[in-house]
Amino acid sequence: MTRPSRTPVEFVDRYTGERRTEDVYGERWLRWAYETSAGRLATRAVVKRALFSRAYGRCMDAPSSRARIAPFIAQYGLDATEFEKAPAEFASFNEFFSRRLRADARPIDSDPAHVVFPADGRHLGVPNIDDTDGLYVKGQAFNLARLLGDVGLAQRYRGGVMVISRLCPVDYHRFHFPAAGTPSAPRLAPGDLYSVNPIALRRNIDFLMRNKRFLTVLHTETAGDILCFEIGATNVGSVRHTYVPDALVAAGDEKGFFQFGGSATVTLFEPGTIALADDLERHSRQYMELYARMGDTMGRVL
Repeated sequence: MTRPSRTPVEFVDRYTGERRTEDVYGERWLRWAYETSAGRLATRAVVKRALFSRAYGRCMDAPSSRARIAPFIAQYGLDATEFEKAPAEFASFNEFFSRRLRADARPIDSDPAHVVFPADGRHLGVPNIDDTDGLYVKGQAFNLARLLGDVGLAQRYRGGVMVISRLCPVDYHRFHFPAAGTPSAPRLAPGDLYSVNPIALRRNIDFLMRNKRFLTVLHTETAGDILCFEIGATNVGSVRHTYVPDALVAAGDEKGFFQFGGSATVTLFEPGTIALADDLERHSRQYMELYARMGDTMGRVL
């Protein structure tokens, strides 16, 4: 029987420059599910299925789940002064989980020559999607056509820039637009609900391409057509979109939110339209995620 590894999940904090070890929510369970033969069997049979995540989501919607809020804030050191509502005002854990923040809690880079991170999280950048030997671990292949579900569209974005933004359960879970433009309606690609934590992705990057996901095309004047994905994951109750399709948005405007669970967004740019921020590119080349907040600089328009 295989045993779970002890390889830590590490990232670099943009604001301190420090290399940090992630306090993984449910780490023991994740390592069992993705690093042992029995766990992988259970994951394929039960955990990846939407019914499992919906059942967990209903528990997080129950009024009794409010009792989890204060211990969660204390354990993970969340700054409640950023919240739009006081912790005691949330009717359930899910309502707390998808909370809004005060308007001044996430300043938006207003330079029109920049694109911004769509979410708080740990970000991995790929300056050329055709020129990589791996993402979370060396040697893994990434299939753009499978992610997009459209061979013709994949051809258009060959050689483009990709940013994967991974949200942990402890993060602010609303996602936003990376640039000003006009968004299409979201298009659903049904799929499974595997974890998107590196513990799982180191085993199989294909989970990103197999999970349930939504695609929005953001038409911009400066950075071409940006593809914005929201990717569901285990125990994500739902993905909710709050924007109005075909209406002009600004960089940093809210696009929607995830309910309980870890999740991810993927942002794709056409070739020759943007360059990644220096620290994002540098750390990503070392298979190391960069922690940065929504609205901070992700790259610059060429």
